[in-house]
Amino acid sequence: MRDPIAAAPDRSAPRALGRWARHLVHVLRGQAQVDFMPSAVTGAVFSLALLAAGWQYALYGLLGAAAGTATARLLDVDRERVTAGLEGFNACLVAVGSAVFLGAGHLSTVLLAVGGSVVVTVVTAAVARVLDTWRLPTLTLPFCLVASAMTLGAPGFARVWHQGAAPAALPRPAGPPSGPAFTDVWHGLFANVAQVFFMPQWYVGALFLAGIFAASRTAGAAAVLGSLTGTATAWALGAPAAQLASGAAGYNAVLVAMALCGVFLPAGRGTAAYAVVGAAAATALTPALAALTAPSGGHAFTWPFVLTTLVFLAAAPAFPRLRGA
Repeated sequence: MRDPIAAAPDRSAPRALGRWARHLVHVLRGQAQVDFMPSAVTGAVFSLALLAAGWQYALYGLLGAAAGTATARLLDVDRERVTAGLEGFNACLVAVGSAVFLGAGHLSTVLLAVGGSVVVTVVTAAVARVLDTWRLPTLTLPFCLVASAMTLGAPGFARVWHQGAAPAALPRPAGPPSGPAFTDVWHGLFANVAQVFFMPQWYVGALFLAGIFAASRTAGAAAVLGSLTGTATAWALGAPAAQLASGAAGYNAVLVAMALCGVFLPAGRGTAAYAVVGAAAATALTPALAALTAPSGGHAFTWPFVLTTLVFLAAAPAFPRLRGA
């Protein structure tokens, strides 16, 4: 019952390191596994990227990954999963998401981030058991389940919700499409990568992308392919320029492209084309899921990535050109 999350071999935790140093390496790998990379070096770059967005986010990211990893150790989860960082990435996203959507400066948010990181470890085990029947990975489904429950329930608790009225972001028809400026486009290409961690800054995305390339050029190329596809699809469908520039329209495409071309399916021309189709589908699905989650502010999280990738991976064995996977 293992997630086949793949990447280049990582030798960043030699046995000569002390116990706490090894734990830090596993925590950093947990951060890197948000983008499928089991590399402590990449995790360290990701921490720097979060630090560039705000020191609180960097702390929450490390706190979540550490809490998830420690919980997995206490529950005696398969050691290989812990070592590879597979028990830290969902917890990292839960913690960073808590800081972004509930406010980083509140004690209640810290407690929820830690609690959510513990709970998501249990949810991961449950989801893995279910999906293992079809030999499918958990992806960020555990994070989506926990984060959705937290944000939907938060407005009902005065000690948790600190933002006034509940954010009913009811969907409205988009206005006439307006051509984005060139700055919006190239900002969006980087911001798509940053929005995987809920960060809208293009320079943060550039740091994340550098971290991915540091672990694998194939993975970096797939991330760029996904970002291009997400931006192009959102632009063609008439998404607002602000969404293009902030990466809100195309971040799911980045993860889908990486998953379908190089991580769960081997990199090649056929899987690259398959990944482009999947990335475009996830981009088109994002507004629909944002509308469904409108009562909690329209947070689609990585649901479009999860749903699209699971469908495309389940279908892959039926296509002869992809059977090499």
